[in-house]
Amino acid sequence: MGRVQTESVLVANRGEIARRVIRTVRRLGLRAVAIHSEADAELPFVREADEAVPVGPADPAKSYLDVDRVLEAAKSTGATAVHPGYGFLAERADFARRVAAAGLTWIGPSPEAMEQMGDKINARNLMEAAGVPVAPGTREPVTEPSRAVKEAARIGYPVMVKASGGGGGIGMGVARDEAGLTKAFEAASRAALRFGGAPAVLLERYVERARHVEVQILGLADGTVIALGERDCSVQRRHQKVVEETPSPGVTGELRERMLKAAVRAGEVVAYRGAGTVEFLVDTERQDFMFLEMNTRLQVEHPVTELVTGIDLVEQQLRAAWGEPCPVSVGTAGHAIEFRVYAEDPTRFLPGPGRITVWDEPVGVGVRVDSGYEAGNTVTPFYDPLMAKLCVHGETRAQALERARGAVAAFRIEGPKHNLPFFAELLARADFASGDYDTGLVFRMRS
Repeated sequence: MGRVQTESVLVANRGEIARRVIRTVRRLGLRAVAIHSEADAELPFVREADEAVPVGPADPAKSYLDVDRVLEAAKSTGATAVHPGYGFLAERADFARRVAAAGLTWIGPSPEAMEQMGDKINARNLMEAAGVPVAPGTREPVTEPSRAVKEAARIGYPVMVKASGGGGGIGMGVARDEAGLTKAFEAASRAALRFGGAPAVLLERYVERARHVEVQILGLADGTVIALGERDCSVQRRHQKVVEETPSPGVTGELRERMLKAAVRAGEVVAYRGAGTVEFLVDTERQDFMFLEMNTRLQVEHPVTELVTGIDLVEQQLRAAWGEPCPVSVGTAGHAIEFRVYAEDPTRFLPGPGRITVWDEPVGVGVRVDSGYEAGNTVTPFYDPLMAKLCVHGETRAQALERARGAVAAFRIEGPKHNLPFFAELLARADFASGDYDTGLVFRMRS
């Protein structure tokens, strides 16, 4: 990688994503620095880094979210760059600015782009002005219940109610009438206050039987923005993704081209650099789409894009940050599916932490496991319960599904609760196997 051979990268995260970033950093001949809380001292990512620094107790506010401690770790180890992974500080523009002010390279988009797209209402207005399709909704923050009632009447029920800030389905709810709106608005307001500092809420028309489809974009060092295909993220519980695949079985070639162009346009509007994702809601009946939000970071589901393109997205993040040339010729091959393996009850999806007594990952052609744990580790209640990402790739969707069934059956975990039985159930369903599903699939499975 040219001049960056002397660089060292501090990974400001934990678990499977820290391990994933460290793998690429070391493959490129760079030095990887990990940070960890007291609770994570025995996890694999700590051992696999070239150097690891404890940054505090289990409480994330006093460790992974403590900017001063993270920057002190970078200083004490001589790190020259910071990769935030996803979650924690990854979409904090103030952290990106602190990193730059400390003389370090921020592996991510500009703070300005993060701020522009981090507020869902501002992002929606930007996209509408740029000609990217958006759903009928509010153009300004809604902070009063009476205003929400008026806006919902104007938009028309059902409406999606969500916190203006925060990602990953935070504060989202569907209201089908005024009574439901009151409940959803209160929940979204609380989430907005907690995660954004102000009770700002966004209302948009809700589309029945919709698919959640996102486009992976990459902003190159020369200013070019390219699209690396789409991912279907419609298998969700409580608005949280659990399965993702590419290409989407519910998107036609014509619709795909329009979505890719819209995603590139979204990136160009904010002069985006590095890896980012533009998320859309797809009306399956009309074969049309609407902008949802933009995630200004690497996504949990990035491996499926890597499997069909052969592009290491972490490497491209590094290259973009350091002004290195990136490949602009993108082709895709085959079909890939990711299953998020959580330490949770497979029926009610409630966290089920515990000590791992057996951890036996599946192996085979077309199987990739990005894991954060191994036998002997403990999944604690302090962090997101994601343990691993089980990914499969095949020449066709049918082959990928067959490999997925074998891999799910072969993955053995004992100790904490886990959702592998849910994936076995999902893979046995005709609607998922046919690709004819939407964001309500898991709800219908558990109703």
